[in-house]
This record gives sequence, structure tokens and C-alpha cells, in this order.
Amino acid sequence: MLKPAPPVLVRQRKINLSGYTLIEILVGMSIIGLIFSFGYISYRDFARRQALVGSARRLKADLSLAQEQALSGKKPASVACSGEGSLNGYDFFVDSATSYIIQANCIGGLVEDKAVEMTSEISLTAVPNRFTFKVIGKGTSLADPAILTLTQTATGNTQVITVSPEGEIK
Repeated sequence: MLKPAPPVLVRQRKINLSGYTLIEILVGMSIIGLIFSFGYISYRDFARRQALVGSARRLKADLSLAQEQALSGKKPASVACSGEGSLNGYDFFVDSATSYIIQANCIGGLVEDKAVEMTSEISLTAVPNRFTFKVIGKGTSLADPAILTLTQTATGNTQVITVSPEGEIK
């Protein structure tokens, strides 16, 4: 007779299923989405503020340019400005809500020096909308300070620049 075969020991392996469930993945994605959306909103607000600040800096720089050209008596190459004592100064003129012009104010007429078109999301108002930086340190044509207001249409944020009758730009 045959000996019965010894019983075969079957080793059962424990299957270790490590991973994330669908709910855990969805919760994680939701948290990442919330963090991203708050970060995007903060970045958009920051970018808008910087656009307004950048436009104000550019406007101040252009005002300083007009003032410096008037102080130095720099005349543009134009027939209107030829001759001794023909330059009265440099005009700053707000042409529309999104543009301004710097012009040489000569005895023979106005000669455009620089025209600036701002972005459509920023508007400019000025009281008064035209004034002159006079030659050789004689100040401006203003009796009262000029107030230039830059307004961001999307947020309503503003930056105010003033030009005193003496020519100080703040």
C-alpha cells in the first residue's frame, strides 16, 4: 500500500494593498483647487495694483521729462521753435481719458514731443487738463496745483499726482 502523500502546506500571502481611495484623491484635489484659486485671486489683485502703480510712475516720469526739457530750454527741431527766445515751455495736455500729450510751446505754435496712449483699464482725469512748464525755472502756468487722478476701472483704485505752481511733482 502506498503511503498517503504528506499534506501540502499552502502558504497564503497577505496582499498588501497600499494606496489611496477615490474619496481621498477627491479630497486632495479639492484642497489643491481651493489653494490654487485663492492664489490666483491674490495674484490678479497684485497684478492690477502693479499696473496702476506702473502707470502712475510712467506719468510722473513723463511730467519730469517735460519739466526737464523746459528747464534746459531744449527746443525741438521745428520751424515753429526757430530763433532766440522762441520757446515758452513744455505743455502737458490730457487729450482723453486714456491719453496725454507733451508739446513744446513755441512762439510759432505747438510742436508735439511725445504722445502716450495708456491701457484701456486705466483712465486719467486732470484738473486743469492743460498746463505749461515754463523755461529756465520759472515754474508752471498754474495758479493752483494740478491734480491728475489715475483710476483703475476694474477695481476703482486710484493714484493721485499733483503738480504745484512752482513745478513740484508729487
